[in-house]
Amino acid sequence: MRVAIAGAGLAGLSCAKYLTDAGHTPIVLESRDVLGGLVAAWKDSDGDWYETGLHAFFGAYPNMLQLLKELGIEDRLQWKEHTLIFNQPDKPGTLSRFDVPDIPSPFNVIASILRNKDMLTWEQKIRFAVGLLPAVVRGQKYVEDMDKYSFLEWLKRQGVDERVTSDVFIAACKALTFINPDEVSATILLTALNRFLQERYGSKIAFLDGSPTERLCSPIVDYITERGGEVRLNAPLKEILLNADGSVKGYLIRGLNGAEDEVFTADVYVSAMSVDPLKVMLPKPWKLMEFFQKLEGLEGVPVINLHLWFDRKLTEIDHLLFSRSPLLSVYADMSNTCREYANPNRSMLELVLAPAKDWIAKSDEEIVAATIAELEKLFPDHFGGDNPATLLKSHVVKTPRSVYKATPGRQQYRPAQVTPIANFYLAGSYTMQRYLGSMEGAVLSGKLTAQAISEALPVANSSNLQTLTRPPATNAATA
Repeated sequence: MRVAIAGAGLAGLSCAKYLTDAGHTPIVLESRDVLGGLVAAWKDSDGDWYETGLHAFFGAYPNMLQLLKELGIEDRLQWKEHTLIFNQPDKPGTLSRFDVPDIPSPFNVIASILRNKDMLTWEQKIRFAVGLLPAVVRGQKYVEDMDKYSFLEWLKRQGVDERVTSDVFIAACKALTFINPDEVSATILLTALNRFLQERYGSKIAFLDGSPTERLCSPIVDYITERGGEVRLNAPLKEILLNADGSVKGYLIRGLNGAEDEVFTADVYVSAMSVDPLKVMLPKPWKLMEFFQKLEGLEGVPVINLHLWFDRKLTEIDHLLFSRSPLLSVYADMSNTCREYANPNRSMLELVLAPAKDWIAKSDEEIVAATIAELEKLFPDHFGGDNPATLLKSHVVKTPRSVYKATPGRQQYRPAQVTPIANFYLAGSYTMQRYLGSMEGAVLSGKLTAQAISEALPVANSSNLQTLTRPPATNAATA
């Protein structure tokens, strides 16, 4: 069966990969000239890469890890020490660590909290642990029911000290969802915390050894094309054409550079676009259907990613860092963390500005200047005195609508991968799956879509689509 997939992000590519495994022929149509969607990356004139986001991989990403294993590229993940590192704004230039010992979960995470002496008092640690207990012992239904509260509201209901929120969870919320604890749904953070607490290496972090476009997306494309599928760039979807019965007749692809539009037909159609462009693209008859009307309850959150190259090494730390800055979310010196970006003499900081709603319309120059002002607090030794660090160049990547904004009540608007339209399916991290809007959520959604198509339209004598089982937790430990 020919399956046309609109969008070559991780959701669309993983959907296509698993469709080939089931014996189908996917054709991925990407509007831009680059793979990856929300993990896209580009090379500048100097040959340096800059990316859509700072992409960290967690041990609690079972479907992503399984995909890498199936592609034979799991060695491209560079696993870091099992720890979480926070800046201390009241002590510029100093860091606080939550080192996770190699013992069974959840005792490893608990031990990392108890052993931290910089950020929380013993009373706060105990209240923190007691407050999180219901989310651990009462299961996923309890976690889903908490979608009516913001994470800040939930913490207050649990009696968790306000300083825990300001010291730990503002940074965590901004890193995972790009918004603050008073905005994000409790369900989202509790889901992430459950994974970190229940899986021995769930909070262990890795970075790719190069750009996501080359080191992650291109191998998926190779896998697809070697098995008869196709991936086309510069093929923007202009319209979803319908049959008289409301099913999809074809995708109308906009002609570029004076070329005529093209009608692309297949047996089955998938939208792997983000939710915002999908809402714009919906045919008028579909907009009257309750299933698609619910999409109006979802919208993407703005995100800004910065890359700053300096004339010297600012840090030797090979890890993700939580800035605890009012402007910044997380950052890393990619000259340390990523093999392809390595430079022993200079730093390339990649930073996420969040929340970004008040900055998305500002100029790159304003954004860089504000970020440098924050870096003066994070690296006082390099920006004070007579010989401050010099910024060599910068790139600012703005995504006005990124992953869906995970505010309270959004769970009810997240659609299934199967739609009321018989030959039309959805993929994307905004669709309903057990992970938040993330790389893991995107891969899992694509896998679920491929599974749904294969169950509805099985191919005779084909290999079975791999079941949605978790890979061994030792993946993160032994990589």
